[in-house]
Amino acid sequence: MMVTLVGPFLPFIDTVLESKRVVFTSDGIETAPFEPSDKHIFGTDREGRDLLSVIVVGAKDTLFLILGIALLRYGIAMVLALLSINKKGPANWILQGWHQVFSALPVIFSAIILLNLPIFVFNDNRFIWAIIILSCIEVGRVGTVLQNQFYRIKRTPYVEAGITVGVSPFTLFTKYYIPNALPELIVQFFLDLGRIALLIGQLGIFSIFITQQFVQLSYGSGEIVNTSFNWATLLGEARGDVLRSFWIPFFPALALAFAVLTFNIFGEGLRKHFHRLES
Repeated sequence: MMVTLVGPFLPFIDTVLESKRVVFTSDGIETAPFEPSDKHIFGTDREGRDLLSVIVVGAKDTLFLILGIALLRYGIAMVLALLSINKKGPANWILQGWHQVFSALPVIFSAIILLNLPIFVFNDNRFIWAIIILSCIEVGRVGTVLQNQFYRIKRTPYVEAGITVGVSPFTLFTKYYIPNALPELIVQFFLDLGRIALLIGQLGIFSIFITQQFVQLSYGSGEIVNTSFNWATLLGEARGDVLRSFWIPFFPALALAFAVLTFNIFGEGLRKHFHRLES
């Protein structure tokens, strides 16, 4: 969050991301990429752009993507979980079927298959569709976790007393279920942020970009190029530089790993905090 909010205003960050492929020095001509130095702490990419500036500029897109996927996923999952608290009925069938379909394959395989469908590869709204797809893949898993949590709360004497005295379903949801499930819900949300960050990183390694467009190179040929600086796609674009210019994939991977660890550690810290309050 600090990198996203404060980073672009730091004096050593180039928000324009100026390309300098060729630099004239006293020793002659040097071409990008340039290795880490006093001038470029993280080095530069193949376009000669300062890699630290690229990572700072891409932090906003990265966090927006992760949060967007998580919020949509939990919004859908919570609705289905609340409608299927009794573990029966159409909502429960949808939730369990959803979970069974997407739990049959690793998440990364489902994401690759769906995002590579032609209808989404060349879609003008690919970014929006990518968020929807990556959100929906694990709606079944999250919804099942929430459903079990709500079902456990429903069987407590506190909630059973509310049902006995005729409390409306809306009041039960807002005054009984949600407040009691909120601590675990918050913990699971932050842990899922880590899972999502890891997933988009894996997609980046396979060069499956969340935001992309088809560029015509010549008659009858073209290529798909990335149009974002989020860390996952930076990682995917730099796969070929692992041996030649290690710093290009290393620092985006380090930033993404830092995000994953942060979300996981923060989620576990919240779990311990809430357990301490309960005890």
